[in-house]
Amino acid sequence: MSTTLTRRTLLAASAAGALTLSLPRAFAAGEKLKVAGIHASPVENAWNSRLHEALLKAQADGLIEYTFSEGVSGTDYARAMREYAEQGNKLIVGEAYAVESEARQVAADYPDVAFVLGSSGGPSGDNFGTFGTYNHEAAYLAGMLAASVSKTDTFGSVGAIPIPEVNLLINGFREGVKSVNPNAKFLVGFIGTFFDPPKAREAGLAQIDAGADVLFGERIGTADAAKEKGKLAIGSLKDYTPLYPKTVFANAMWYFDPILRAAIEDVKAGKPTGRDYSEYSFMAKGGNDIVFSADMVPADAVKAMEEKRAAIKAGTFTVPIDKTEPK
Repeated sequence: MSTTLTRRTLLAASAAGALTLSLPRAFAAGEKLKVAGIHASPVENAWNSRLHEALLKAQADGLIEYTFSEGVSGTDYARAMREYAEQGNKLIVGEAYAVESEARQVAADYPDVAFVLGSSGGPSGDNFGTFGTYNHEAAYLAGMLAASVSKTDTFGSVGAIPIPEVNLLINGFREGVKSVNPNAKFLVGFIGTFFDPPKAREAGLAQIDAGADVLFGERIGTADAAKEKGKLAIGSLKDYTPLYPKTVFANAMWYFDPILRAAIEDVKAGKPTGRDYSEYSFMAKGGNDIVFSADMVPADAVKAMEEKRAAIKAGTFTVPIDKTEPK
């Protein structure tokens, strides 16, 4: 259920309070935390669904009271942040990618509210925390499996926008493929937005026409192209296999829960949240992993992938974090 926001004018007292540097108070044992989620895309969008599901689970576990808005445009995002802050929410979760400077200004104006947002920039102040979607480790493992099922040795990737968080996933997938097949060829397309399944489908179709027989779908809609043409696809962030059982053979999963739980603990303890929570996205912290259909992949490929997976979790192998735009 989506919460409808109302416009309100900031009071002079609120502005004056913004000048006072303070941290959120510590919460009493068992006291619930009011949390707001602000989603630029619909909550069924892969990335937003990860946040939304983790927040719903935290509410079901009795940790928070959760309210949210979805489909919030960039021009309205800062206003939504202010209104949720004024409504008594002490933790606001969302994304700052399109509104980096505006989001930081709002956080500065509400020092007693914690903001933890997906961002390409670093944290700021005591209350503006950031996180990155680092499921590049799972994307690497999916790339290893992809190398074993391709017949054309050509691999496509459909992404949103070439920002660091998207780039590192596609690059991670490519590195996984190249670790098995050094002669692989790669195609990449960006659709220019975070949620447009028809555009992602069209980009995928173009890559298939250019020879790709495995698509890495960083965006929803990519698997539709693969299904339509009888090719294979890999999902990112969430598990697409139930929707595409004969098309999607692996998924580079991302779990927001470790980030959210860490932020909740900090807020309830009255600790600063102006830090980078990206570490909780790593596989060793439970923030990402691969799920796959073993019956669609050669057994020897699964064995090699599982060995690398164990090494990542043990810290004996590190997947490179390459945020450069893939060509």
